[in-house]
Amino acid sequence: MARVKSGVVSRKRTNKILKQTKGFRYGRKSKIRAAKEALLHAGEHAIRGRKEKKRVNRRLWQTKINAFVRENELTYSKFINLLKVKNVEIDRKVMAEMCVKEPEVMKKIVEFVKK
Repeated sequence: MARVKSGVVSRKRTNKILKQTKGFRYGRKSKIRAAKEALLHAGEHAIRGRKEKKRVNRRLWQTKINAFVRENELTYSKFINLLKVKNVEIDRKVMAEMCVKEPEVMKKIVEFVKK
């Protein structure tokens, strides 16, 4: 049986890892052992970051809505409560977008809820 050399395969594996660590600092981008370790940790942080992003965005939407609603003599918590009482189902992401891009429409929603 002929001898099988694994040079091509291991080189491909190494290159794949090094390509993923492009942009990392110091030896973590060029040394294979350090790059493997860096990738493991980067993956863990990425999972946490995806969860965190949702929290950060929701806080941003709430801040935008609160700023808009306070101009119309309401607070965020009272506004959200009135929306629930009136059975208006618009999510915070859409409302925050409307506060910035469609203030007239949002003002009508606030007036409707206030009645």
